Amino acid sequence: LLVEEIRRLGTKNADGQVSVKFGVLFADEKCANLFEALVGTLKAAKRRKIVTYQGELLLQGVHDNVDIMLLQD
Repeated sequence: LLVEEIRRLGTKNADGQVSVKFGVLFADEKCANLFEALVGTLKAAKRRKIVTYQGELLLQGVHDNVDIMLLQD
């Protein structure tokens, strides 16, 4: 589900990788309803090498401009 939402909200960069800003993902109503704990979901996805982003913990407001890159299709 997370991969689908990142594809829906994100954009492709020059390398063909899809990325989305954390603030966009966090503010999206559909994502808010799907993921009760978005930060926990992102942490688990990062551990499984599905996504990557700078830092360990993402907080709303502070990290709204952090890019979340999709590593897998």
